[in-house]
Amino acid sequence: MSVRLNENPEIVKQIRDGLKQTGGYCPCRLSRTPETKCMCKEFREQIADPNFEGYCHCLLYYKSLDKE
Repeated sequence: MSVRLNENPEIVKQIRDGLKQTGGYCPCRLSRTPETKCMCKEFREQIADPNFEGYCHCLLYYKSLDKE
């Protein structure tokens, strides 16, 4: 398992700019709670799921499964 940034630098820049404006909270969420602080609770739970592969809600991070 590995977690990486989105390969699209424009998306990464846009999300990082949004994180700066929101004080580190997911710019894709309306609420500002500990659960939406980047890396958000939703994605941390998805990382813990051994069968999950995909992007976080805002597309900043991608979790891939290592295939042998």
